[in-house]
Amino acid sequence: MTGVLGAFAEAWGEVRVHKSRVVLSLVGVFLAVFAMTSVTALGQLMAQAQQEQSERWGGRAATIGIQAFDPMTGAAPAKEKWDAAVAGLIERYGITGASSVAWSEGLYRLPEGPMAVQTRTVSPSYGPLHRVEPVQGRWFREGDRTSLAPALVVNERFLARLGIGDLSSPATVMIGGPRPVLAAIVGVVREGYEEELIVYRAEGSGGVWESEADASQQVMYGPPTLELWVPPEQAEQVIETVQHDLRLALPGTDVQAYRQDDPMLAESLATLRLAIRGAGIVVLILGGLGVLNIGLVTVRQRIREIGVRRSFGAGSGRIFSAVMLESVCATAVAGVAAVAASIVLVRLLPLESLVNQGIPFADRPGFPVAAAVEGMVAATGVGALAGLLPAIIAVRAKVIDAIRF
Repeated sequence: MTGVLGAFAEAWGEVRVHKSRVVLSLVGVFLAVFAMTSVTALGQLMAQAQQEQSERWGGRAATIGIQAFDPMTGAAPAKEKWDAAVAGLIERYGITGASSVAWSEGLYRLPEGPMAVQTRTVSPSYGPLHRVEPVQGRWFREGDRTSLAPALVVNERFLARLGIGDLSSPATVMIGGPRPVLAAIVGVVREGYEEELIVYRAEGSGGVWESEADASQQVMYGPPTLELWVPPEQAEQVIETVQHDLRLALPGTDVQAYRQDDPMLAESLATLRLAIRGAGIVVLILGGLGVLNIGLVTVRQRIREIGVRRSFGAGSGRIFSAVMLESVCATAVAGVAAVAASIVLVRLLPLESLVNQGIPFADRPGFPVAAAVEGMVAATGVGALAGLLPAIIAVRAKVIDAIRF
């Protein structure tokens, strides 16, 4: 143990003595590890953003979408029958991850006049399933289903059309046809393109104030969708079981069940991470070649010093470890500095704007620990590899030749 500590102490002493040479030799390693760590970290964050963007639309893996409709007219079954069939299905199989969404058209009294806006009527569980993360306010709660004032979550453009800057004070809007009511805006999301208005309404908060939709509108928007969040390996079995049970519970109704998330998302993200890691390794190899070249030149310059050490009894193992560990210690220090600089960079970058369309992360990732560990391991490994050849050359040098050099 004493010998090992002594070897490390000697190597660190050499690093301190030859600071200028070490700094010059480690610029490449620092930049390589910094680039590799930063690219790996940003790549993982990009993968997280891509996953959340996919899940905002299709749901998490695996989300099963279920719709029931009359095969002749396309109309949805009666709400009472549908609710009873869904409740029986959820109770029978003990399903915990379920949500619902229905599309309709609501009438909203904006400052410029009444406007029909496509509205998604969703259950509170829709938000966690689709990673909906409000930038202001909150998402729906169970109590919003029975609230006297219908609860809405709107996008920023809708709020701006109302002439409201933020939710620092209560925000409301009149909704409905002949008998309008005052609805409360409880949250704001960052969604939509250009001038698109987006409105979510809590499921169960309807009333007599709603305009009755005719049959053609029901067909246009389609029946409500029940969503089930199940383990990916059980997706196919759940689809078959759900279709069978709901067709029995709703005679004369066609039931369609399908995966609405992207089954290939995990494979695509794995490919992306692999490509990013490969790019980082290439950058690191280039930095390691620079350290190797400087190490070889340095051994040639220190050949007389090595000869003097050998003449005073330093063994081959001591010479080998001294040259090798000098390289390892130096690159380890460069690795620590590079990882620290990478963490600062990633922390300061506006990641939501760069990789997530300005939408806050539902699961805000910290700096990936794996990227930091890989950076340190890579820096140490490069130092070991770059020091191996110079150490072998130093060991093979003959004492008399080294002294005469």
